Amino acid sequence: MPEALPDIPPGPLRSSPGEDLQARIHLLQGRRAREHSLPVLPALKAVLPGGLRPGAVYSLQGSMSLAMALLAGPSLQGAWCGVMGLPDFGIEAAAGFGVALERLVLVPDPGERWMQVLAAMADVLPVVLACAPARAAPAEAARLGARLRERGSVLLVAGHWPQSEAVLRVSGHEWEGLGQGHGHLARQELRLEVALRGASRSAVVDLAGRVPEDASAYRIGA
Repeated sequence: MPEALPDIPPGPLRSSPGEDLQARIHLLQGRRAREHSLPVLPALKAVLPGGLRPGAVYSLQGSMSLAMALLAGPSLQGAWCGVMGLPDFGIEAAAGFGVALERLVLVPDPGERWMQVLAAMADVLPVVLACAPARAAPAEAARLGARLRERGSVLLVAGHWPQSEAVLRVSGHEWEGLGQGHGHLARQELRLEVALRGASRSAVVDLAGRVPEDASAYRIGA
């Protein structure tokens, strides 16, 4: 079924029917562009086959490597990304996953204005990773969700969020390439428990080739 064209607010001057239709088409095309999903790394396509949905919130629990890998997908395609409320975020580890540091905005400490700072970042950045606040009221979460949908931004929350598109929890991991205090980290395999749109399942994600040497130092608390 064809999608209805969006309404154009009335203005003081009326355009011709052709110009009015062209404006409506441009608005519709802009809305569809915002609805276009953001890419994920090939290793994560089995977990998120449709990519990251604009306007959605994803709750991440158990591993900062997963958060960095999710940032890397859009970043490798030229997107700007933001990280808020994570003062120990390792930019070298993120770069190892493929996050472009020249397009990365860091706000280590948003202070007491967590929601306002996050909303401002979501207004201009397509992907934002943020530490979960100590408490998020349902009404505040709903307002932020509406803001994300309006802007078409994706929010990755390190921790619990009351209105998430999906919850990805790392229940275990295996490392390869590290010996007794020596060697190079060559592979990280994550065991995930995924709750996506009411359906739950388990998955194993192999981040081979996208693992920086210091990735094991970062963890997200559940």
